[in-house]
Amino acid sequence: MDDARLVAEVTACLSLRFGSGVAAWCSAVPALAREVADRWGLTLGERYAYGASSVVLYCSQAGGGSAVLKLSPDPPFLAGQAAMLGLFAPSGKVPAVLAVDAGAGAVLLESIEPGTSADDLPHPPAAQAWGDLILALHNAAPAPPGFPRDLRGRCDEFFARIGRRLAEPPIGKQVRQADLDRAARRYGLLLDTAPSQVLLHGDLHLGNVLDGGPSRGLVAIDPRACAGDPCFDAVDYALDGAGRDGVGNRCALLAPAAGLDPDRLYAWCCAIAPIIAINRIGHPGNQHAVAELLTLAR
Repeated sequence: MDDARLVAEVTACLSLRFGSGVAAWCSAVPALAREVADRWGLTLGERYAYGASSVVLYCSQAGGGSAVLKLSPDPPFLAGQAAMLGLFAPSGKVPAVLAVDAGAGAVLLESIEPGTSADDLPHPPAAQAWGDLILALHNAAPAPPGFPRDLRGRCDEFFARIGRRLAEPPIGKQVRQADLDRAARRYGLLLDTAPSQVLLHGDLHLGNVLDGGPSRGLVAIDPRACAGDPCFDAVDYALDGAGRDGVGNRCALLAPAAGLDPDRLYAWCCAIAPIIAINRIGHPGNQHAVAELLTLAR
């Protein structure tokens, strides 16, 4: 592990989320990683190329076997994520938490093999496989009474955060404030009429799902658990069909596989579509996807 390269890569990545003030923490990452590795009997490997809120390093354990070390400049966030993984652990569809040092902002996780992100697979996972993942997660445990995060707060947060990007000219030319206002009314109505409440992963897009091989199947990482409408965890997979096999087609295939109402899932897709469109604008090859997403939004 080249310290200078690691610091440069981590600083560039985490500054997007935490701002320039994270540079001092990033400069200490090599020393922190070695200190934690010494205590936990790890041999450090290469950095995992993804992760906007933490540094992810492959490592091997003293007793044999591989693992993943996560370090974050936001220790409470990382500790909370480890606790969320614990809630979903009975499903067998999340990495096992092997060790936590909340004070240091360090978590050691089971390594998922082969571990290819669903985003990087030659073809998106089949709707049945994605539905099986959703059902396993939702059946792992009921939402604890008084769970501190609900879906309304989650939606309000990312609509406010991503909606600020309308000020960027390339985005503001295609997505209107009226689109976001309409979307907010739509998700508000869906929240008010939710038929049931489950413990949601809360961020189940293709980048947060790994290939666990034939015996393990799909495995979810990085939950932002909240309590809410079961359809929400299916929305990102359905919207990934925009510009490809179609959002409506994805809903029709995924809903029965995940035990969901297809019309309700489609309504959720219409509500979230402008947010996904904002994230797609400006990326090569996404013109058809953006066009379909904006049609849904309107």
